[in-house]
Amino acid sequence: MVEQADLFATGMAEAAALSVIAPTADPCAELHARFAAHGLEALDEGDTLALVLSRCLRPGANAAYAADALMARFGGVARVFGAPEPELARVIGREAARELTLLHGLLLRLLEHPLRQRPLLGSYEAVNTYLRARLAALPREVFHVLFLDKRNQLIADERLGVGTVDHAPVYPREVARRALELSASAVLLVHNHPSADPTPSRADIDMTRLVVDALRPLRIAVHDHVVVASDQLVSFRAQGLI
Repeated sequence: MVEQADLFATGMAEAAALSVIAPTADPCAELHARFAAHGLEALDEGDTLALVLSRCLRPGANAAYAADALMARFGGVARVFGAPEPELARVIGREAARELTLLHGLLLRLLEHPLRQRPLLGSYEAVNTYLRARLAALPREVFHVLFLDKRNQLIADERLGVGTVDHAPVYPREVARRALELSASAVLLVHNHPSADPTPSRADIDMTRLVVDALRPLRIAVHDHVVVASDQLVSFRAQGLI
């Protein structure tokens, strides 16, 4: 992978797009030919990202170079999709960043769909895949609540707290209020650790107990609290913390 430090300087959104201009008409011609002949199996994740970018960047831009720059900056496709749009724009420009954000939104809807069709408690792999796609790439800590109906199917996934790199404010009464508004019977609490350390903090544990205490009189169950840290997930229930 190729990393150019000047691509990531603050305020370089438009300059980044200019820096991937290539002299050839189609720098991804070989990748297009390989995909046409052998399908997706013939491409690695960087190649696939380059082909996606070839449809997003302006004509003449070097999509392969742009894909390398994104992979170097964010550490892999899983963290490119889900990265904040302004951060993507610093590398590939505003228009291409908007297209990748749109694709990520579509991916989330595809992953969310089965959670609305069957109980979450029997769909842990689907839930974990969705949570990674939703939260793993975010640079700041956020707190989400998945509100569930009486069959434990997803009603809504809502962000109820946005914070810094190591803290997101959580208000148990706000969780309770929203659960009542949605007629939820249970919730799944989720937050991310941008540090990539999935270990629950003392504050995480104390906050979880406050939410459990706030919801118990309302007969709304807290099924779990999950920490997402890059590719790792930690369940409070599995750790005996709920």
